[in-house]
Amino acid sequence: MKREVRVYNTLTQEKEVFVPREPGKVSVYVCGVTPYSDTHLGHARPSVVWDVIIRFFDWLGFETLQVQNFTDVDDKIIQRALKEGVPALEISKRYIAEYLESMDALGVRRADHYPKVSEHIAEIIGLIQQLVDNGHAYEADGDVFFSVSSFDDYGKLSKQKLEELREGTRFEVDPKKKDAADFALWKAAKPGEPAWDSPWGKGRPGWHIECSAMSLKYLGKEFDFHGGGNDLIFPHHENEIAQSEAATGRPLAHYWVHNGMITLKDAKMSKSLGNIISLKQLLAKYPKGLLRFYLLSTHYRSGLEYYEGKLEEMGRGWSRLNEAARKLQEDLAQAEEGELTESDRETLENLGRLDEEVAEALSDDFNTAMALGVLFDVVREINAYKHRGGANSQVLQKGWDVLKLWAGDILDVLELEKREQEGLTESLLDLLLAVRDELRRERNFALADKIRNGLAELGVSIEDTPQGPRWKV
Repeated sequence: MKREVRVYNTLTQEKEVFVPREPGKVSVYVCGVTPYSDTHLGHARPSVVWDVIIRFFDWLGFETLQVQNFTDVDDKIIQRALKEGVPALEISKRYIAEYLESMDALGVRRADHYPKVSEHIAEIIGLIQQLVDNGHAYEADGDVFFSVSSFDDYGKLSKQKLEELREGTRFEVDPKKKDAADFALWKAAKPGEPAWDSPWGKGRPGWHIECSAMSLKYLGKEFDFHGGGNDLIFPHHENEIAQSEAATGRPLAHYWVHNGMITLKDAKMSKSLGNIISLKQLLAKYPKGLLRFYLLSTHYRSGLEYYEGKLEEMGRGWSRLNEAARKLQEDLAQAEEGELTESDRETLENLGRLDEEVAEALSDDFNTAMALGVLFDVVREINAYKHRGGANSQVLQKGWDVLKLWAGDILDVLELEKREQEGLTESLLDLLLAVRDELRRERNFALADKIRNGLAELGVSIEDTPQGPRWKV
């Protein structure tokens, strides 16, 4: 399917028309998590964003290849392992499993590859040796550092000049370095830490080199997209570019895509600040469709706020969308084809236009917030049609196709299956509504209101319509 897709590129700070490196293919590398603690809401945002991007490219007919790493060798993992008295890789293994379980529950389709640092030591050592051999890195007492001054384009992603960075003392102080801006590719072994043999002695990789080695292995010297949070632009992604391009002489990624952070009480949500919101706890309390709806309700490049009651607020809009889709399913099952009227044709035309508007929103830098807004226009169009007495199956089918494709298959915010709410089955709810209806006919309004108010406390609202009472979660 030919469609122009425009992407904001952090590298150029411009919105560009996407041109795949290989026709019909899309290659993606997304920086993954450091698995030393519970998976949290901040992890969910880039995962869901890229899940939608991949689904969209699949719909466009591209062959997609996605790689997402696990940094399973890291200072924080080592510290936790020492605290618990277990091997570091046991800590990372535990939280990798929890991350994947949480992402599965959130409806995030798995990447094609999940490489780990511990399983790619040979590739990492080979890349470091290449940088040493070509003069871009140097060894110092068992450590190996990248020489930033050897790479002329350093700072091109973050738009920072090396001299200004030096003056701002944004670098780790280490007397072994030739330049304060140089960064570690290999760290000499310390007691109690995991270590591997290397040409420079026992040690372990620095943080940045892993992504270069893994992307090189699974995606080649160049690929289409590199993703991650905007907190990774400097120094992580800046250093990735420097070491990768110094080794290959080729551009690493053609498009750099960074998502904004989730904030909690005006602070970035992070493990180090101790203000994370456990994803497992949220999934136990809220439907995954609602969590995705919340995460996609703001453009991915913007910040996203979370506070107590936020998901309850978002739930009202999410419920309206889901209720409209459920009702449309029911109406479609009873609809007859019939001959198209002028109103039918007008509605079909409007639905076709809105269908295109959703596709255009996602084509314009993956604007999920705008796409969701258009989907509510679809709901309003269908409701207006039904209010006029419209019931043609072709029209209802078109409305359903639009909602199913975009809200269901691509954004994956619909949950149309019958659900239980706090142990109350749908059959019991229907019975309670029938009892309440009978009480109202007997003018026992006090008891009828008691049923209504009791259900409201359980998160079930009742709507009295000309066709009779309806409930919704």
